[in-house]
Amino acid sequence: MTDAAQNATRTRAEDSPLPEPTLLARTLRTLSGNRTGVIGFVLVALIVASAVLAPWITPYDPAAIMTGPRMSPPTAEHWLGTDNIGRDIFSRVIAGGRIAMLVAAAALGAALSAGLALGLIAGLGPRWLDNIMLLVFDALRSFPVIVFGLAVVTIIGPSLFTVILVVAITSIPIYARIVRTQTMALRNAEFILAERAMGAGMARILLVHVLPNVLGPLLILASMDVPLVIATEAGLSFLGMGVRPPTPSWGVILNDGYNFIRNSPWPVIGGSVPIILVTLGFTFMGEALRDIFDPKLRKTG
Repeated sequence: MTDAAQNATRTRAEDSPLPEPTLLARTLRTLSGNRTGVIGFVLVALIVASAVLAPWITPYDPAAIMTGPRMSPPTAEHWLGTDNIGRDIFSRVIAGGRIAMLVAAAALGAALSAGLALGLIAGLGPRWLDNIMLLVFDALRSFPVIVFGLAVVTIIGPSLFTVILVVAITSIPIYARIVRTQTMALRNAEFILAERAMGAGMARILLVHVLPNVLGPLLILASMDVPLVIATEAGLSFLGMGVRPPTPSWGVILNDGYNFIRNSPWPVIGGSVPIILVTLGFTFMGEALRDIFDPKLRKTG
């Protein structure tokens, strides 16, 4: 090959655009320089795995009484000790994680779905409909979660379904507002107007252009809202408005331990540490997801 041909080949290779990195490659590259992101993913993986495998990894029945001496400190048989009626705290904490993940998945899934639909309607609908929906969103957000939970409990009674319903209803306006803002910013974008001029239908515009730009921020926000949902479930259960005893919930464990904290601090420790780990794990993971999905928001420093 002549020098001229080699130079031409080299020039074409240099001028050709590099392939866009895949999501997996971008994720690994981001995590490689983000220790807190790795810690977050590891904590979330351990928490989710323990929740899924709870029936097989709990050494004792979480509801069984007198599995050991009452108010026992941690031992080889009971890693976190026992409560006031001899139930194994470690087994109840693991089983409580299953309840917490169930509430978070169900409540956030319902809130995301409803918020996405309502936000799209508000962002693409007529002005009068947008104003009505904003008024409804503001009205729902004006109620404190606990006060709203008390009202719902009075009507339908305390249960796991009540907790999911309260969290979902109070979370819908948050996601709906984000989707509405994103949709209104996109509806007049040049590429959307070009698609409409070419005869594209509303379904194609929503599925191809709007949803991919909206889902990223929603997923990031939802991952960082998981600790808030779990803390809300624990708070409602602690106040007797959520999961009812003897169902193992972190809030129920905290309530039982608080009544006997002078005798043994281990039930309170067992119910508190998982909430702290969940908060750290999902917060770190949410920040890593933010860097992956939207590098423009990455922190500099």
